[in-house]
Amino acid sequence: MIKHTIISRLDLDDARSTGLILMASADDEQTDAEFKEAQSKVKLVQRRLNRNSELQASIVSGNYTYHYLIVNPPSDRIEDGLCSLCFLCICDRSYPRKLAFTYLDDLSAEFTKNYSSKQYRSKTCPPYAFAEFDTFIQRTKKSYQDSRATQNLDKLNDELKDVTMVMTKNIEDLLYRGDSLERMGDISSRLREDSRKYRKAAVRINWELLLKQYGPIGGLAFIIIVFIWWRFF
Repeated sequence: MIKHTIISRLDLDDARSTGLILMASADDEQTDAEFKEAQSKVKLVQRRLNRNSELQASIVSGNYTYHYLIVNPPSDRIEDGLCSLCFLCICDRSYPRKLAFTYLDDLSAEFTKNYSSKQYRSKTCPPYAFAEFDTFIQRTKKSYQDSRATQNLDKLNDELKDVTMVMTKNIEDLLYRGDSLERMGDISSRLREDSRKYRKAAVRINWELLLKQYGPIGGLAFIIIVFIWWRFF
């Protein structure tokens, strides 16, 4: 299930981001120590984001997974500087990624529809300035909480959100071994390029096998047809 949701503004520079939390969902009190630890690492995850990071990714932390979605405002550079919105939720590790990203998509669509970029991009915008948006989050989260519910199974079956290529990373690698989300993006790009190469190689190999299997028969048939044409016509 979805445990916690955070919407933040990422003020991006060439290195790391400085995030401003615009709102955090008011969830039931969680007594799980592991969840509290995962919740405390959200800011560390945000600091790893930069302008070259993957726009969506999943980060595993024990029994929980962070799913985040970065949304770039329509106009990139205004007087208040360069920034993006980050929609992040912490879910049980078993919760379907496809549902998590569809949930984040719903939040981003509603948030950007109700608030202008000047409101959340302003340098004078205080932390938790959009706490009232939690009403929509709580209402939306209820419809996503049970991944077995009919409507959620329909969303999975309809593949509203294709996350087959979304990068998955371990929190320890990300925070403690010097890995960055930018490197995740590089790895993801290489995987896509390798996948294209393998598909091309597979097509070529299939043609070669067909040629080896049916080439002699085709050659013999061609000779017979030429002989018949020459003999009788």
